[in-house]
Amino acid sequence: MFTGIIEDLGSVGTIRPIDGGIRFEISAGEVSGDLKIGDSISVNGVCLTVVQTAGPVFTVEAVGETLEKTTLGTLEAGARVNLERAMAGNGRFGGHFVQGHVNATASVTQWLRRGENYYLEIELPPVLLPYVILEGSIAIEGISLTVAALNGRRAGINIIPHTAKVTNLQYKQPGEQVNIEVDVIAKYVANLLKYPALLNSEEK
Repeated sequence: MFTGIIEDLGSVGTIRPIDGGIRFEISAGEVSGDLKIGDSISVNGVCLTVVQTAGPVFTVEAVGETLEKTTLGTLEAGARVNLERAMAGNGRFGGHFVQGHVNATASVTQWLRRGENYYLEIELPPVLLPYVILEGSIAIEGISLTVAALNGRRAGINIIPHTAKVTNLQYKQPGEQVNIEVDVIAKYVANLLKYPALLNSEEK
């Protein structure tokens, strides 16, 4: 479980193919200090397992469905990635519940400066529309954000300068794909509504 508060911007190093997937090294600062083999870490919003550590460099692997649903398969050496360690039991909770289970990718349609702040607009795939609401939570590239505007398939998000500075949003361009995880509460509610008979029986 994660909070969507990015701790570090890492840099992708060597990328190697493995059976059914890829293995890649990431150089990081603060987060690499206490990482151990077997730890979970969010990389651009994707929960991965650390398989090797060497000083400021750690190694993770991505296979199968993870590569199909996310942008990890398109990463190149030198790419900047958002990093967050799994939430500690005694830590503060500053964002929203983020599982690290990316649902799909979305296309960036706008990334522009608005006064002191920034504005990000994305075009969502139709499958995610039932789970996205105005002023609701959404994780983009692992970042906990709030939906400020909705127009058809397009969602707009206001970004403060600090968030732009400490995440890879600063490098995004229109047309690029970003990882999306919708609010887990919305997913549970949508699933519950599939079983009206069960809901009615509990009311009796």
